[in-house]
Amino acid sequence: MKIAVATSNGKDVDHFGKAQEFKIYEFDANNVNFIEKRESPKVKGEKHQWQKSLDTINDCDVIICVQAGLKGKFGLKNAGIKIVEDEGLIGEVLERFIDHLKFMEKSLF
Repeated sequence: MKIAVATSNGKDVDHFGKAQEFKIYEFDANNVNFIEKRESPKVKGEKHQWQKSLDTINDCDVIICVQAGLKGKFGLKNAGIKIVEDEGLIGEVLERFIDHLKFMEKSLF
């Protein structure tokens, strides 16, 4: 599973359409590995730049971001990318997401 995390400062999770970059990780059900950083420069003051973000992560399965606007959410859904909204430091947010995935895979009984 390829996971993109929206950020603008390299430390904190950011809004999907405002993020200046995306950190890309690979998760293989056991380990999370950083793959690369992808730039997604936005024009200051320009609204609705979600398509630039989507073009940057179109090969990913999941995007973790603080939030996404309505058009961005529809674009992600149409691209088959699952959106996970959370905020905080990238490492902490990524760890929460992975812990949740592992928990959901466990049998209830």
